[in-house]
Amino acid sequence: MAVSVSDVATALGRPIPAGVESAQWGMWIEDANLLIGRRLGDVSALDQGVVDYVVREAVVAQVRNPENATQVDVAVDDARMSKRYQSGAGRVTILDEWWDLLTPDGGGSAGAFTISPFGAPDRAGDGVRGWLR
Repeated sequence: MAVSVSDVATALGRPIPAGVESAQWGMWIEDANLLIGRRLGDVSALDQGVVDYVVREAVVAQVRNPENATQVDVAVDDARMSKRYQSGAGRVTILDEWWDLLTPDGGGSAGAFTISPFGAPDRAGDGVRGWLR
């Protein structure tokens, strides 16, 4: 099952939008699928229930806060102050926790470094100095 504009509207508890807003939501659904495909390859090889969940949640987050901004208003008597914070790029984003759902085995890629067990010999035999020569 692929995520539709109707699914996003249901998750938000809103009626299905019409016109440009509906097209925008559809584009964000495609963007989320593109991001997943670019990082993990063939999207159809992944657990489709998890893919649908991640795409739906990413689009719902984008609909709720398309500019990823927060506005704080403070009013005391006749004085009023307003401050706007923007903490993101204002685009569809897949959170790290969602990437973890998509790749429960760690995605099959190595980390930035490895840690050897106690007393394990270095393969180069000379540690870091070996490759600096």
